[in-house]
Amino acid sequence: MSRRSLLRLSAAVGTAAAAGPLLTACGGSTTQGKAHGLEVTLPSYQPLANPLKPDLAATADGVPAAYLRYPEQPFRAVQKAPLNGQTLSVAEMTFLPAPPARAKNAAWRAIEERLGGKIDWTVVSADDWATKFNTMVAGDALPDMFLYQSGVGIDNLPAFAAAKCADLSPYLSGEKVKDYPNLANIPQVMWKSCIIGGKLYGLPVPRSITGGDGFYRHDLFARAGVTSLDRITDPDAFFALMKEVTSPRQEVYGIMTSFTTIAAKMFGAPYFWKADHGSGKFTADVETDEFRAAVEFCAKMYKAGVYYPGSPGLQKAKYINLFQAGKAAYVYDGMPGYLGPTGHLATMKKIDPAFDVRPFIAPGRSAVSWRDNVLFGTTLVKKAAAEKVKQALAVADWAASPFGSQEYTLIQYGVEGVDFTRDAHGNPVLNDTGTQDIAVPWKFIAAPPQALFDSTSAAGVRYVHQALATQIPRAIEDPTVGLYSPTWESRFESLYQLRNDTIGDIVTGRKSMSAWDDMVKQYRGKGGDKARGEFESAWAQSKKVAK
Repeated sequence: MSRRSLLRLSAAVGTAAAAGPLLTACGGSTTQGKAHGLEVTLPSYQPLANPLKPDLAATADGVPAAYLRYPEQPFRAVQKAPLNGQTLSVAEMTFLPAPPARAKNAAWRAIEERLGGKIDWTVVSADDWATKFNTMVAGDALPDMFLYQSGVGIDNLPAFAAAKCADLSPYLSGEKVKDYPNLANIPQVMWKSCIIGGKLYGLPVPRSITGGDGFYRHDLFARAGVTSLDRITDPDAFFALMKEVTSPRQEVYGIMTSFTTIAAKMFGAPYFWKADHGSGKFTADVETDEFRAAVEFCAKMYKAGVYYPGSPGLQKAKYINLFQAGKAAYVYDGMPGYLGPTGHLATMKKIDPAFDVRPFIAPGRSAVSWRDNVLFGTTLVKKAAAEKVKQALAVADWAASPFGSQEYTLIQYGVEGVDFTRDAHGNPVLNDTGTQDIAVPWKFIAAPPQALFDSTSAAGVRYVHQALATQIPRAIEDPTVGLYSPTWESRFESLYQLRNDTIGDIVTGRKSMSAWDDMVKQYRGKGGDKARGEFESAWAQSKKVAK
């Protein structure tokens, strides 16, 4: 998830403690500059003719394809090596321990053999990435390709990109992207977040468009008479259900940690901003009746005692463990936390086979989803001669090879017989060597649209596909995506903290709803109104370009 999505997730757990380390880690910004709109034609979407037939089909609006088995004979997606003996330098972050060096890493060597050249990696832990990135910028020591995530302290991002990064518009805009078929296979919604200062500077690392609505215990819901989420027709029905599943005597509660973000979706609140397409006027989420009603609803549930004691306020490791141990009927976590050998589904089945955890879908006739997990981040290319930029794009195209390809298999699993073996169904299973070798973050250079696959549970894959098939078509976008406001870039974190603190105070009963109105006034005065004006200006600029 992007850093801004992580901050949004911290709001979902409703605690300043969760947001604090993220805010502190990346430092502040004194961003200067002017508002920018969209000034470039996005790359045309050209879906690949994938030789693999999915078990559950993808859709044009972004629902990913799902596969119940991995292909026994992966196909080759890129026929020509993108490098011709050259070396590129790349810096990316990782959430895994540092990988073995090239000489001891079979997967690294095999990938470079396919690339036809070398990649000199700088691999940095996620905790240290912001510091490392700013050090590279300050020392003018940027590599050929590097990860960018919003909020890492760049002052005047458009000016930085114009001075230090290659404008990819001449290579990728419109039909030009056809020269890179795997990049052309990425939907346009994912390219919009790669716009900086009105131009295309980034390469997308796609995610599932929406991070989902958390997870629920289907067995507890069914015991209370709700066998389908469709039966929860409005917030009142959900409130009644939460009271029904809550049993303090049995140490089981309705909600683990918080529900504010999901309540906002239930009431139909916008994602950050709402734009009136006729007038071009912007409204912040905190100014809407829908968001206010969501906060009031959560305060009502908290007062009724359906929240697990001590939440909101628990750290993630604590509340995840409590949920998996059966202490609540609902928890918020991103969709990637569900599948896999350490996901909620597999973990909870080991704890108690009766636990039936499934992806939650915000219920109600007015419910929406948000496009809050479109990208993990973007990769920027250092300004260079055209030939060097084309080499970088060719490497990115290789890294974006689709699910089931030989290239994808090397990135995700390494070398067969060294890094992974096949199970009884032919699915790849990493060994200890493979777990270390694939820690090189090839998948963060660029990536294909996500595919759903889990060798341990066909049912789990179906549940996720079903949830996304509901959430993605109704997902609303933050209208500021692709636009730039210097005030929003510099004030976002402080405004977000102000909003989150107020939510926490109101939900837990420390303050009344009148505090919400006071917060909105402060929000507007401390940058919200100025950011609004800049976004409206950028929006109008984009409309003129579109004509």
